[in-house]
Amino acid sequence: MRNATKNQASIAMMNYSGTKLTTHQILIKPLYVANHCVSPVVFCSMPDSSKGEGVKPFTPEKAKEIVMSLQQPAVFCNMVGDWAALHWNVKYLSAVLDGKTIQFRLGLKTVDLVPQFETRCSYVEATLEEFLAWSCGQPSCLSGPFSCYDSSKYWAYADYKYIARIFEDKPEIFQDIRWSDFGFPGRSGKESTLWIGSEGANTPCHLDSYGCNLVLQVEGRKRWHLFPPGDTSCLYPTRIPYEESSIFSKVNVANPDLKRFPKFRNSTAHVVTLSPGQVLLVPRHWWHYVESIDPITVSINSWIELDADHEARVEEAITRMLVCAIKSAENPSDGDLWLNPTEVEATSHEINLQYLNQAVSAYFKCQKTSMSAQAHSSSAAAEQRTGASCKRKKREVGSEPDDCRLLTRGFDFSASKAEELQEIPFGPHLIQVLPQSQETGSMGAAAVESHGRDLPRENEGEHIGKLHHRRKQLVMSNDCEMPAHQMDSDSSPCTSQTALSTNDLLDCLVNPHVINLVARLLLERTAV
Repeated sequence: MRNATKNQASIAMMNYSGTKLTTHQILIKPLYVANHCVSPVVFCSMPDSSKGEGVKPFTPEKAKEIVMSLQQPAVFCNMVGDWAALHWNVKYLSAVLDGKTIQFRLGLKTVDLVPQFETRCSYVEATLEEFLAWSCGQPSCLSGPFSCYDSSKYWAYADYKYIARIFEDKPEIFQDIRWSDFGFPGRSGKESTLWIGSEGANTPCHLDSYGCNLVLQVEGRKRWHLFPPGDTSCLYPTRIPYEESSIFSKVNVANPDLKRFPKFRNSTAHVVTLSPGQVLLVPRHWWHYVESIDPITVSINSWIELDADHEARVEEAITRMLVCAIKSAENPSDGDLWLNPTEVEATSHEINLQYLNQAVSAYFKCQKTSMSAQAHSSSAAAEQRTGASCKRKKREVGSEPDDCRLLTRGFDFSASKAEELQEIPFGPHLIQVLPQSQETGSMGAAAVESHGRDLPRENEGEHIGKLHHRRKQLVMSNDCEMPAHQMDSDSSPCTSQTALSTNDLLDCLVNPHVINLVARLLLERTAV
């Protein structure tokens, strides 16, 4: 998630303002090739055409209920068949942009133990026409912006491209995207982000501090590796490289280093391959690593604001103050690229303090509004709603909140709706992304595909034995077999142990659990 849209209400202001796939029945089962389990596959068959071509399986109101209440990833089918955005393949977008250049991030296709953070990538400005020619290996690229990068060795990714910016001279195109079908009237391409990549393009494993995420696949397929919020400690969170609202994992999900990060074995992966015409719901604080698995991929997403974002903004403000203060004090000659390219510069302590005070004010304003709204509800309904919300948060996040506010933004949950949502309507039009089974392997995926047979649904496995990885940053890890406190006869540490770095300290100071505790203490102090 990036600052231009995610952080519209950050320092300056705090007002938060194809292919049609259809399904009927599904089957989830592992696919075996040459005695190796490749991936669990979800097959989808075509519905009865007599029900009408334009009929959607969920009303906007029901879709919004699902988005706002579901605490695990799921795939919507048959919801966007009439969206003009399904025609947004790269050739079409190239014609619409008509020679306009956009920035591409380039990374190596070779798999390392270290995640390819954006600080380790190269960048070029190119047109989509040049990108297409390069990805196809055409000779014309020998002198273009991609000339230094062999397409067989590199991938390219135009990621986080805000549609409102790149199509600012063509605002009519915003209406090709209609999130109103999911219960968010007025939300269109103007509040959405475009992603265009070649095979191998990926986003390092991270979680977004704000909101939940709806992702439409337009061209090609992407494989999503998702981990629940309760797996945070198993994913070794870090804020280096620093980017507001993105908490990165030190683990390279594509090639994990279990020796360095042994707790990753205990993580639970939910893997799904998203195909054109499908929409993935990524719930709040779910970790995700995303990779393009076809020669060209195009995706569109929109982050949905939640009331819980107000507290998250306080946490992010605290994190920014600590990271900027400590990293800015380091010797610049150390060459540690700690600031993500999406962050223009390290903001001053005065600006960061202003941001913190604005975030705290917005939090209490939201609290006051929420309490006022709840006062109009019956006490019985309020108790039922609060209890359900608390249980869900404790179960999914693994922490007990001090208070249970409404987690949705401007959305009224009545007692009857809470009862209805106890059973989410999973089935042919809403496909649950299940935990990956051990026998599937860490890189398997649940793919949603079109299939003509009537097939029963089988259950999938529960937990995953997963792999671990190593991180690029200057963070120390104790690779010595000897415990740290044991010394050689000359009282020096064992030779393979390195000194603690600033990043090691920051990994502890701005650990999500620590920051959450500090934010709660700060809010309690301010409320007195």
